[in-house]
Amino acid sequence: MKSLLNMTLVAAAATFVPAVVLAQTYPAKTVRVVIPWPAGGSNDVVGRIVMQKLSEALGQQFVIDNRGGASGSIGADVVSKAAPDGYTIMVHSTTHVGNAHIYGKKLTYDTVKDFTGVGMLSAQPGVLTVHPSLPVKTAKEFIALAKSKPGQINYSSSGNGSAPHLQMALLISTTGINIVHVPYKGGAPQVTALLAGETQASFATVGTVITHIRNGKLRPLGLGSTKPSKALPNVPTLAESGVPGYDMSPWIGVFAPAGTPKSVIDRLSSEINKALALPDVVKTLENQALDPSPSTVDQFNATLKADYEKYGKLIKLTGAKIE
Repeated sequence: MKSLLNMTLVAAAATFVPAVVLAQTYPAKTVRVVIPWPAGGSNDVVGRIVMQKLSEALGQQFVIDNRGGASGSIGADVVSKAAPDGYTIMVHSTTHVGNAHIYGKKLTYDTVKDFTGVGMLSAQPGVLTVHPSLPVKTAKEFIALAKSKPGQINYSSSGNGSAPHLQMALLISTTGINIVHVPYKGGAPQVTALLAGETQASFATVGTVITHIRNGKLRPLGLGSTKPSKALPNVPTLAESGVPGYDMSPWIGVFAPAGTPKSVIDRLSSEINKALALPDVVKTLENQALDPSPSTVDQFNATLKADYEKYGKLIKLTGAKIE
């Protein structure tokens, strides 16, 4: 009996040791960081800032690999097929969960089953913004005007099923207003259309419109998040502005292929949170109108689950899909 007990203990120890050793030695080589968007966007900016800090802290290079296209699904496909060993990870946005409902069976991977969340990097607060020619200065006035002129106000987005589209869809479903969606191919043309007066309203990330707001070319009415924005301290949230319960704030986070050892996920999560607490990182992100948002692995995966359901309902409501 004693011999059997000893054998059991040895077997258990042998099972436990590799996980401990893996956590202590990871990373032992270069880590590829797939960013499924072109260089220069918010995902790329945040990813490069944080991954540089991980390179410095862990003594191995975290090399950025931009794989843009198809709303991030091309790069996500690469990561879904990578070995689940921690040496291929991904920096992606809320669009990742939205794509599951927009593309459906056209996706070559399963958004839920083929990935695990590592942690959040930053929130990208969205702000309801209008062209100055629209005679409104608050969200309440915008809603009242839209109700008085059903179907006469146009709003731009960066595409069907994009965060700006769904943020407005949530406002529409919550308030009962009737405004017309005009999708564009990306955030830049979306904002350009608003600046030109081709559309009268739009949801956009604070970072993409902050300069235009400061020079008076666009007017902010309310933030989509429940928290204030340091970049727009005088702009209230929509929940404070007559739309109780409104809460939709896009984010950027880190993912790994499903099956990546928990010890590796936990190590990455810990180092990411340390990086996000560094004063120079906080300052740099806030200068980009991005809010550093450290989280635990469990918190991030809970957010993924909640947003997967929320985005699914909104996308079904709008009828948005990729043909």
